[in-house]
Amino acid sequence: MKKTLLAGVAIAAGLLLSGAAQAQIKMGVAGPITGPNAAFGKQLVDGVEQAVADINAKGGILGQKVQLFKGDDVSDPKQGVSVANKFVADGVKFVVGHFNSGVSIPASDVYAENGILAITPASTNPKLTERGLWNTFRTCGRDDQQGAVAAEYIVTKLKGKKVAVVHDKTTYGQGLADETRKAMNAKGIKEVIYEGVNTGEKDFSALVSKLKAAGAEIVYWGGLHTEGGLIVRQMRDQGLNATLMSGDGITSAEFATIGGPGVEGTLMTFPPDPRNREAAQAVVKEFKAKKIDPESYTLYSYAATQVIAAGIEGAKSTDPKKVAEFLRKGGKVKTVIGELGFDKKGDITRPDYVMYTWKKDKDGKVTYVEN
Repeated sequence: MKKTLLAGVAIAAGLLLSGAAQAQIKMGVAGPITGPNAAFGKQLVDGVEQAVADINAKGGILGQKVQLFKGDDVSDPKQGVSVANKFVADGVKFVVGHFNSGVSIPASDVYAENGILAITPASTNPKLTERGLWNTFRTCGRDDQQGAVAAEYIVTKLKGKKVAVVHDKTTYGQGLADETRKAMNAKGIKEVIYEGVNTGEKDFSALVSKLKAAGAEIVYWGGLHTEGGLIVRQMRDQGLNATLMSGDGITSAEFATIGGPGVEGTLMTFPPDPRNREAAQAVVKEFKAKKIDPESYTLYSYAATQVIAAGIEGAKSTDPKKVAEFLRKGGKVKTVIGELGFDKKGDITRPDYVMYTWKKDKDGKVTYVEN
């Protein structure tokens, strides 16, 4: 009798613990936590971790706490798919990620097939949301939008300059370069060089020689900060003073570290600095108390987490498909980067790229400043 009673108590306790475990909203954050783009992976993780901590401190979402899982894709598409499958096995239902478009696209297929909603704070290739998947959103803009801004700047502010277009052959890098090139060509500007290089490459002397021979005055770079910084450094070492112009892939303090003093004057498209938004000030203060500078995609990742929370609350359900339906209805979600609404593709309805210049701030640090 006593054994039976104890067994019953144990079963009841087990059921209670099981119920408590199930009453968690499982969320994942995925990006290049290690590897050459780890600076961006850290931004994604920092943003989501802080958002989850703030949400849980206020009681969670619909009374349920958020349990966070992390996945390191090392900017590799195959590894991204492995991370996605691991999230499926862990029971994750919502994902903030990935960083690279070339990783987000195949990973989003896994998520769609397994009932997971994914919001990227950084993947800008148009193809990501053009495929009609039910589950894919982004808090950032698209390459065709920033390409148009870059082309307009070249035509109006850099009129008559010889432009070279260089990319890293990736979904993001070549996609951005191609969108800029297309918009530039449509305005009557023909590039003097169109060249692809490999990610991970260290010696760009042959490329710089070609740029010099073509008389390039503007080098549009479709790629990330690592190779971009090396290209600038080697251009300066070889006496080429052409201005580098790029997109959101170089928005890391590491770009200046890699590129050296020669990065001054670099032009870059990115949305208005989210750190300066009034809605972000309390959160920025939280980050700074932890000695974290919430640059570039940190707040976009925080916002993506806020969008998921608002979607769950709006749908009054933790079912990712119901949350996706709610978000696609076009209602506004208040976030640290401002109010966001989504169209039926999952794109934000507020494209807002502007031009920045890398220059010294009042402390002598080279950073990006909005023009």
